[in-house]
Amino acid sequence: MHPAFSVIFLTTLIGLGQGLFLAIYTAQVYSVVELIPMTQGDDRIFYGVGSLIALVLLGMGLIASLFHLGHPERAWRSVTQWRTSWLSREVIALPLFMGSLFLYGLFHFMGWNPVLITVGEGFAIDLTLLMGAITTLLAFTLFLCTAMIYASIRFLQEWASPLTVLNFILLGGASGFTLATLFTYYAAPELVNFIGGWAMVLTVMALLSRGASLIRNRLLRPKSTPQTAIGVRHSTIRQMAQGAMGGSFNTREYFHGKPQLLVKWVKWTFILFVFPLPILFLALGISGPFDTLFMAALAVQYLGLIAERWYFFAEANHPQNIYYQVA
Repeated sequence: MHPAFSVIFLTTLIGLGQGLFLAIYTAQVYSVVELIPMTQGDDRIFYGVGSLIALVLLGMGLIASLFHLGHPERAWRSVTQWRTSWLSREVIALPLFMGSLFLYGLFHFMGWNPVLITVGEGFAIDLTLLMGAITTLLAFTLFLCTAMIYASIRFLQEWASPLTVLNFILLGGASGFTLATLFTYYAAPELVNFIGGWAMVLTVMALLSRGASLIRNRLLRPKSTPQTAIGVRHSTIRQMAQGAMGGSFNTREYFHGKPQLLVKWVKWTFILFVFPLPILFLALGISGPFDTLFMAALAVQYLGLIAERWYFFAEANHPQNIYYQVA
């Protein structure tokens, strides 16, 4: 498939925003159950500003998606197919998540946090804790909708796997927690080890998941052949022409058109940039701590995610390329 950079930035930026929120809310839940200390700084900065940064990233991803549309003014029509289309469901889930995240950050920033119910021996469920749980549910719903746009396409074998959904969740979570580590360094330094540790754990989990998908895709064999494409059983079929003198939508959009050497270079680049280098920078940064190393971890990992998502699209081999292979 042809990688569209608008979609690449859409999926990586909203994943980064989702992961950042999940990191912030994870810290709140752990602090409520007293597994980690409460933030010593201003909660309005940690939760309110953190939510604002996540919203900005989601907004940037939404803006990037418009460049992939031929008629952006008709984008609203996409919601009408929500019964059958994962894209429509994503279009619905994204603003719902953004709205819920906005309320979560606003409640924290304004101090609107009354206790709603007390469970057991003094365990209080307040308004922001409940709002965060709702936003978390919407975050995972958005992850599911985004990933299923690709995983539901059965004839693209490289995508049609539960690993696609798992990779979207883990890569978004890992990058978001890496960003949260840098943010926590300034907003709540006492939580750097906690957030940074989770960032490394999620990055390792993402490595295992993405590595499994790479191995799986390498072992795939095409279900379609030139014989099945044209209904001829002869053992030797050689295509002499693609059926057209010039290019077409099919030859532009369903194949990346890049040399295989470049594709392999992109693959090993994203493996290095998304996984081992950020882990190394995070580990060294936590031992300091050093904000420059956290910045390096975030920058390297996000660049790697752009390469990873490019490879994700380029790796998918559309069956129609059998017919257009000589192009």
